[in-house]
Amino acid sequence: MSAASCGSGSAATGESESVATESAMSTTRTPRVVDDSGRPQITFDPCLDIPDDLLTEAGYDPRSKEPTDYPMGDYSFLGCRFKGTVHIPGFLRRYGLSVLSGNVSLEEEAAKNGHIATEVSVNGRRALLEIDPDMHGSCAYVLQTGFGIVILSRTYHPDHSRAVPEAEWCAGFDQLVSTIEPGIPA
Repeated sequence: MSAASCGSGSAATGESESVATESAMSTTRTPRVVDDSGRPQITFDPCLDIPDDLLTEAGYDPRSKEPTDYPMGDYSFLGCRFKGTVHIPGFLRRYGLSVLSGNVSLEEEAAKNGHIATEVSVNGRRALLEIDPDMHGSCAYVLQTGFGIVILSRTYHPDHSRAVPEAEWCAGFDQLVSTIEPGIPA
């Protein structure tokens, strides 16, 4: 068995090595936004790194992807917006999903939005749950990463003129966040 696997570089082995090298190279890409801040580069691109089938299963249309970039000089964010409809028995609720990757720390985010944030854990990862009473219908989870944070924000667009009770702003959103979390670099 050892002799067979240590061949003298047959065409098949060369092709396998080439495919493995191409595969390794294709997973490394230049981020859409690069800054000179000295902060880590953002390694999670929400428009490219969230699988389309996951979005579809969650009720979002992957074809609705809208890339957003925020190069701020001292830090940067790359983001993606998705349109979707989630069906709940007896209701039809429309949700918008925005995902931002930024090279700021979770501590910086907590200092900025601590008044609306609660520390939580998502699949064992340190995170914040942010509910801003001034942003009616919106709920956000901020996940800690090696490069900074990923913010997943959902907005409930009601199909009626009544106010949406705050208890419904985050209803079920934790399930989507828990599903996306494993694909985000630690």
